[in-house]
Order: sequence, then C-alpha cells, then structure tokens
Amino acid sequence: MWEVARKNQRKSLLLVVVMSIILITLGYVIGIFVEPETGGYVGIAIATVVYFILLFIALSSGKSIILRMSNAKEIQHEDNPVLYNIVEEMSIAAGMGKMPKVYIIDDPAPNAFAAGMKPESSVVAVTTGLLDIMNRDELQGVIAHEVSHIINRDIRYLTIATIMVASVALISQMFLRSMFYSRGGRRSGGGGRGQIILLIIAIAFAIIAPIAIRMLYFALSRKREYLADASGARLTRYPEGLASALEKIGNSTHDLKTADKSTAPMYIANPLKPKGRRVRNLTSTHPPLEDRIKILRAMGGNSDVSDYQMAYQSVSGKKAAFIPGGTPKS
Repeated sequence: MWEVARKNQRKSLLLVVVMSIILITLGYVIGIFVEPETGGYVGIAIATVVYFILLFIALSSGKSIILRMSNAKEIQHEDNPVLYNIVEEMSIAAGMGKMPKVYIIDDPAPNAFAAGMKPESSVVAVTTGLLDIMNRDELQGVIAHEVSHIINRDIRYLTIATIMVASVALISQMFLRSMFYSRGGRRSGGGGRGQIILLIIAIAFAIIAPIAIRMLYFALSRKREYLADASGARLTRYPEGLASALEKIGNSTHDLKTADKSTAPMYIANPLKPKGRRVRNLTSTHPPLEDRIKILRAMGGNSDVSDYQMAYQSVSGKKAAFIPGGTPKS
C-alpha cells in the first residue's frame, strides 16, 4: 500500500496547487476591482497572508481544535481494553512505529475519524454510539479504515485542504458582504462600463470560487474513502467486518451533534446526511454507503487490494484502475 500512499501524496500536492491558484486568482480579481492599477498585487498579498495565518493555526493546533470541537476525551488501556487493543493491533498490522492516541466522543451516533499531521502524532476517535453497536470484527474494520487514512497520509491532506477551503470562503464572504453593505462599492459611481464589467467578474468569481474549490475537495475525499476501505480490508483480512460496520452506521437514526461542514469529510461516514439516503452528487463528502458495502462484499472474502479493485469495477461499472497495483478487469 506504500504505492497508494505515494499516489495520494502526488494527488494531494496537485490539488493543493490548483486550490492555491484559485485562492490567488480570487485575491487578484477582487484587488483589481478595488484598485485597477495596483490592487491585484495587494489582493494576492492579502489572500496569501490569510491562508498562511489559517495554515499556521491548523499545523500548530488543528488536531487539538478538532478534538475539542468534537468533545473527544483521551482514554488509556484500562478505560476500554477492547478498543485500545484493536487500535494497537491495527497499528502493528499497518507497520506504524507508534500507535495513535485513542479518543472517545460521548455521542449516540455511530461514527469515527482520524486526525493529525503525521502518523507518529495521529489520533483515532470513535463515538460511544459506535462502541455500543459494534462487535469486535466490526470495530476492527472501522479502526482499520481510520488507520488506513493515517498511513495513506489522508489526514495531512484533509487538514491543508480544509484550510484552503476556509480561506477562499472567508475572502469571498468578506468581499460579497462589503459589496452588499456599500451597495455596489465606493467606486460604482465612476469608471463607466469597464468598472461595471470588473464588478460583475469580481462578484461572479467570489461566488464560483468557493463552490469550485469545495467540489475539488469533495471529489478527492470520496476517492480516499474507497482507498481506506481497500487498505482497511487488507489490514483485517476480513472485508465483511467493515461492510457490516458500515451497514450498522447507515441504519442508525442518530445525528452526530458535534459534527459540522468543516469536520464532516474526516468521518468514516458523512455525519451531516440522512444515513439511509443514497447520496450521489458532486458536493457529497463520501461515496454512497450502499456502494461501499456492495464492493466490500463483492470481494468474496478475499482481502488483497487487487480483489477490491475488481469488486469496485464490478459494482461501479468503471473499468479504469484507480488503485495502484489493482488489476484492471479485461
């Protein structure tokens, strides 16, 4: 699975570059509208400063912020030996030098997530609702999925991409609100047709940029869920455990109270959508649970990455291999 991790890192870098271009372009367009001669460079500078401030916060205390937002509490072996042992087992199976710290969220909604910038400083958090309804095989499947996110370097990508999304959204909202309160801006009385065109372009880009960057973010997030399912099945050598766990999560009627739009992509199942509803659109953070369950069960008890690839092709009808080392179906 190291090839998967390397491919993930390359995709992450590419996506961060594209997001950076959108962020800089947004700052430039807004700056040009405010001051046509030099405003573009000032806009780029402001957009860059906002991004690096948010990125510094994410890198220095992002994990702690997420855990506090989720009301997660760290546990030790004696607090929940079964959970602690499973995290340790999956860490060893994944070849991690240090097991993640273990946290529990007091919430009846079954769900889980992993967080942290590096594998050696990562954490795994599960809800009490998950612990209440899972047997050992199912819980092992969930933890294997989350550990896979860690070894595939997904948690670092999610942190950086989330900051990119937040930066673009913040700058766009600041501009649009300033336009609303100033009724078109101070300069709307001068500049003629050219100023009006700049105004239209700036407003359009301020609206479109956050949508575009979120679509990029969600598209790769969905692929990472499939990859984590594949590597999770490989770690446990029992795909049915994860499939059964996802089925139970999908059948739950509880809503996760501590989740919001910024943290939703981190969870094993989208905590913001009706659990029994089939979601298939460009703005969903996760693939449909039904598809993930079908793919895992279509593996027929096999646990290799190539078995997941063939099961994915069979269920989705897509022939291209999206997992390195996966054998394309002829």
